[in-house]
Amino acid sequence: MKLYDKKSKDKVQPPTTCNKKFRVGDLAVYPAHGVGRIDAIECKVVNGEKHDFYIMKILENGMVIMIPTWNVHSVGLRDIIQEHEIPKIYDLMRNQRDIAAESQTWNRRYRDYMEKIKTGSLFDVAEVFRDLYLLKLTKDLSFGERKLYDTAQTLLIKELSTSRQTTEDTILLEIESLFIQETAEVQ
Repeated sequence: MKLYDKKSKDKVQPPTTCNKKFRVGDLAVYPAHGVGRIDAIECKVVNGEKHDFYIMKILENGMVIMIPTWNVHSVGLRDIIQEHEIPKIYDLMRNQRDIAAESQTWNRRYRDYMEKIKTGSLFDVAEVFRDLYLLKLTKDLSFGERKLYDTAQTLLIKELSTSRQTTEDTILLEIESLFIQETAEVQ
């Protein structure tokens, strides 16, 4: 993206770095939307003051988000999970089961799961995916739960495949094998 100098009407290239956490070209995760690329860092005037913004394009759907660089922590923008942390995600999905979720009403589960997705933590997203995956083995998911399941699956698979630099299909097969192994061990 280009900025315009109002005086000269010429295109001005934004800086590629601004002593901020992220640089142009970096991949990062925006809560509830997933992996995106920082396409630019732009200076905008807001209430008469200049502020820097990350211009981030979400990889999954092309959505463009402007994130104030001074507000990165509070909006939850973070680095992609490190590859060495992926086994912890798989362990969480394989081992820790929340049986209490089955006794809650669907709208209570929906609120709880939505809050977890909004945290931006891949561990929370993995919990939502795991719980809904297991729940759908025992009963039909409500429309809202199905949407949450699809969202959690997309967020999880996209970030894991980006971290490992592999295909989404490879990650999906790995995740499915976790549940197949666990189900076989229980029987």
